[in-house]
Amino acid sequence: MIGENGEQLGVMSIQEAQALADQAEVDLVLIAPVAKPPVCRVVDYGKYRYDMMRKEKEAKKKQKTVEIKEIRLSPNIDTNDLNTKINAARKFLSKGDKVKITLRFRGREMAHMANSKHILDDFAESLTDIAVVEKPAKVEGRSMTMFLAEKH
Repeated sequence: MIGENGEQLGVMSIQEAQALADQAEVDLVLIAPVAKPPVCRVVDYGKYRYDMMRKEKEAKKKQKTVEIKEIRLSPNIDTNDLNTKINAARKFLSKGDKVKITLRFRGREMAHMANSKHILDDFAESLTDIAVVEKPAKVEGRSMTMFLAEKH
């Protein structure tokens, strides 16, 4: 049993605890039902719920959602264009996002998919200082995808 100000009141029966709560004109709240013996607290239930919701909101504010940013490439990309895409990926990774690199094939490019894998490999190798390959290059339909995540 815990009092209104957080002081320990010791082990007591439910009837005694309820009488104490009624005397103070507040509620008897079961805090830890699985503990032996169960822990109860004498507190205003409305205020208790409000405090719990506020703590939950604060915890939500502090957590970061990881987004997946996509960068699309083509098999005949020039080196300067590739460097621009690499810098964009570097920016995304530094913010804590994951990056999905998609190499899209159109028309006759489909016949030379194996020859274009080196583009994704070069992309990943140029970011080895800040990124790690989460999922290696994999062909899915008309595209080849690879996922990069920030190094920890």
